[in-house]
Amino acid sequence: MLKFVKIKYLLLCIAFCLGAVSAMATHIVGGGITYKCLGTDPFGNVLYEIQVEIYQDCLNGLDVARREDNPAIIGIFSNDGNISIVDSIGRGAGGDTSANIVKPNFDNDCVNNPPEVCLRRLSFTRVFRLPSNSSGYKVVYTRCCRNESILNLNNPGQVGATYFCQIPGSGEVLCNNSAYFWNYPPQIICINTPLTYDHSAIDPDGDSLSYELCDAYPGGETRDPKPRPNPILPPPLSVLNSNPPSFGYKAGFSAQVPMGGNPTIQIDSRTGMLTGTPNLQGRFVVSVCVHEWRNGVIINTVRREFQFVVTNCSKVVVASIPQFSEEYNTYIVECKTKTVKFVNTSKGGFQYDWDFGVSGAVSNDFEPTYTYPDTGTYVVRLVVNKGSTCEDSISRFVKVYPDFSSSFVFDGLRCPKAEIAFTDLSEATYKPINRWLWNFGDGSTSTEQNPKHRYQQGGIYNVQLISKSEKGCVDTARTSIDVERFFPFAGNDTIIVRGESVDFNAQGGIYYEWTPADRLNTTGVYNPRGFYPDTGKYNYSVFIRSSYGCEGTDSIQVWVVAQGSLFVPSAFSPNGDGLNDVLKPLSVGFREYKYFRVFNRWGEQVFQTNRIGDGWDGTFYGKTSDIGTYYWMLDAIDKDGNTVKQKGDVTLVR
Repeated sequence: MLKFVKIKYLLLCIAFCLGAVSAMATHIVGGGITYKCLGTDPFGNVLYEIQVEIYQDCLNGLDVARREDNPAIIGIFSNDGNISIVDSIGRGAGGDTSANIVKPNFDNDCVNNPPEVCLRRLSFTRVFRLPSNSSGYKVVYTRCCRNESILNLNNPGQVGATYFCQIPGSGEVLCNNSAYFWNYPPQIICINTPLTYDHSAIDPDGDSLSYELCDAYPGGETRDPKPRPNPILPPPLSVLNSNPPSFGYKAGFSAQVPMGGNPTIQIDSRTGMLTGTPNLQGRFVVSVCVHEWRNGVIINTVRREFQFVVTNCSKVVVASIPQFSEEYNTYIVECKTKTVKFVNTSKGGFQYDWDFGVSGAVSNDFEPTYTYPDTGTYVVRLVVNKGSTCEDSISRFVKVYPDFSSSFVFDGLRCPKAEIAFTDLSEATYKPINRWLWNFGDGSTSTEQNPKHRYQQGGIYNVQLISKSEKGCVDTARTSIDVERFFPFAGNDTIIVRGESVDFNAQGGIYYEWTPADRLNTTGVYNPRGFYPDTGKYNYSVFIRSSYGCEGTDSIQVWVVAQGSLFVPSAFSPNGDGLNDVLKPLSVGFREYKYFRVFNRWGEQVFQTNRIGDGWDGTFYGKTSDIGTYYWMLDAIDKDGNTVKQKGDVTLVR
């Protein structure tokens, strides 16, 4: 029987007797605490057989750390704060200790690549005599550290674990037995494979039980992995989420969302059935609580912490029906007919048993076709190698709701920056239609039913509408829109000599109107003629309309000078940047070039032309000419027939 002492003196005694811990433990996988009530003694004490279960990673954990799990150090605290006990359970301490390897609970025969795992269960059991009180007790076990490969915790190799349970006070029940879990969950589960596991518990007293995913608790530290007794402290205890971020759940995980899944893992509060489909590989800490209810009050909660190893299983036999619909677990939503052609992507099979979800509707074909008698949602099940050692099965929904079709029309000027209105004309027997996704072909989209859109420039655009009904029917309509490549152009600015005329040359449409009409022979054509007896600058604007109805304006300037002029630049840079890439004469009032010639420094002619507007691009026989000085000669005839000759040099730079 334990001697009850004040906590200060007890801590000194335990520290002196047990000494310091040398090894940092990185091997704890899970655990929990349960108890049995063995009755009372003549002095009013209640006898409780307390059992601490510890699960060790015997594959990767440190041997020295695993050995130091014996003995187990526990703390028993009265909820009124009057009694605190710290003691050990182990060989030579009056207790019973047993250890055994926990089976993976995984069918390796039908998987090609099962991961290697090893889990050892240590059970520490001892009877304690506790004075009867009205507040009850909390039994606490603390140990550091968890195994390092856990994915849903930050720095798991440095985070300890705390397991505890509640013994109700005599005011609630005199002699309670805790609930206990009758089986250990599978250590290995396959990614993207539905999990169904019965995690229910048994209560010897017949109390009502409820279940939930609950918090894991930290405990111990790397400097003191097996507290003797510090830091086994009286409640309240802190959960992982209340610790600094470096010692809590990783972002995206929590006690209620301990691992990735679609759907995520969850537990039925009434039955204890654990379900979900994991979609993220790794090792994950999961904690399950079972609450004991008596007379509508929770009198005890037993927690068990364990770990799932989610792996990418390579099964010998895989039953597989693809999912062609974005609806949850749905093979197809058939909206054109009641006949469904099934695709079978299973592997390793020699026998296929289909059930189409209609009484008596079955098939043994590899890829059968079935016509449903009516509209509705059906559950289709495929069993591969039924009755064999490596059987596998899969179920999917099939939804049959014909008829459904997408279509649309559009209206508006097919011109750049003009508004075009799109109208949805989709039809469905089973309404409503509630989703629309438009792709306008220029990178823009919309989810409105009847959107409006403006194209910034002309071109042919492939427009697509995907519409969806409430029943999951999806259809796509497509068409092309030819937006006119409309560029209203008045022509280039020009310089002429006084007394000359100029012919305008607008482009881009079928209708033209020039303003102002000054010095023009007409205004309603693309190419009016202007005559200018006086010097000055004359600005004109032209309104242009195309055959599509596109409208726009552009402007031009005519600069009238007193006499003609010739100018050849002193340098040019044929580097392809669009600036000063060509060497050519700039002339006003000249009607003809007899020649424009360019020579290199050795007197070799590298370019010649007699066309106004042509120039040298810096190449000779298709090769790039060297940087340096070149020489030119120009012979031109002005508007009055006079010959003008000029020559000079030019520098080619790049």
